[in-house]
Amino acid sequence: MGKKYNVCLDIGGTKILGVIFDEERNIVYRLKKKTKEAGDDAGNVEKMIISVAEEMIKEADLKKGQINAIAAGAPGVIDQAEGIVLFSPNLPWRDYDIKTPIEKKFGVPFYIGNDVNVGVLGEYKYGAAKGYSNVVGFFVGTGMGGGLILDGRLFTGNKFKGAEYGHMILDPEGPLCGCGQRGCLEAFSSKKGMSSYILQQVSRGRQSMLADRIENGVFKSKFLKKALKTGDAVTMEAVDRACHYLAVATGNMINTISPDIVVYGGGVMEAVGDLFMDKILAEVDRYCMPSIRSTVDLKKAALGDDSVIYGALAMIEDNN
Repeated sequence: MGKKYNVCLDIGGTKILGVIFDEERNIVYRLKKKTKEAGDDAGNVEKMIISVAEEMIKEADLKKGQINAIAAGAPGVIDQAEGIVLFSPNLPWRDYDIKTPIEKKFGVPFYIGNDVNVGVLGEYKYGAAKGYSNVVGFFVGTGMGGGLILDGRLFTGNKFKGAEYGHMILDPEGPLCGCGQRGCLEAFSSKKGMSSYILQQVSRGRQSMLADRIENGVFKSKFLKKALKTGDAVTMEAVDRACHYLAVATGNMINTISPDIVVYGGGVMEAVGDLFMDKILAEVDRYCMPSIRSTVDLKKAALGDDSVIYGALAMIEDNN
């Protein structure tokens, strides 16, 4: 039979991260590509996934027959059972069957799920939440994603639309969110939320070194780290505000779910997670019942940028 390999992808609005795992879960090949050139054509994104998978298989010196399965996490509302992307905010997909063409092309099973759900699954199977049954995941990136494991199973709600608690409303009079509502957690605590606060302060005549780094309404996480290192006051305010609302949201989720663990992942946590964790931990007890709080661990994600990649592997292992 010979060794079999799994191809796992993290499809973002700006990049595709790809990894090939061997049977022992060792990473044998890794590739990162920009998705910007996908444009408005859903077929282009599909071609891109195929080309990334093909390139990795070729560069890793494997034959198609050695591939066991392919899996991916992508942004949006995704029917995980059917492999249909119902809606994706940053990619040109509506009710788009991506499973069929990819399975046809490679002749192996293809699985796809919402990227944050898949990322939380990765942390649950192989990362910070391993060994816990009930997991609340906050993924702090360009937006704010949520993922939920209940009784050891990924909870996706009706029609796979559940766990969107990045849009939990924390102040109905608060800043406008991309979803159209005001005062969502995402509007305060995501990179978009922090960026809009910084730009608002700069428009009032204040200075921030991050202001010049904001492109298309958002900064790169590495610049956030630099600005904080230099003691940029406006950036620190944006972070304090982000962590305050994350603590409030965490308290709400602790009271609602009574999870075993809350895990914080995503690009921001990867860059400045220790600072965020300190600030969240300093405040969270104010916003939940002590008797429930006492049985919850709060941790930073352990897999970093690879949470979604490992979640894709978990989908393959759960299904095969």
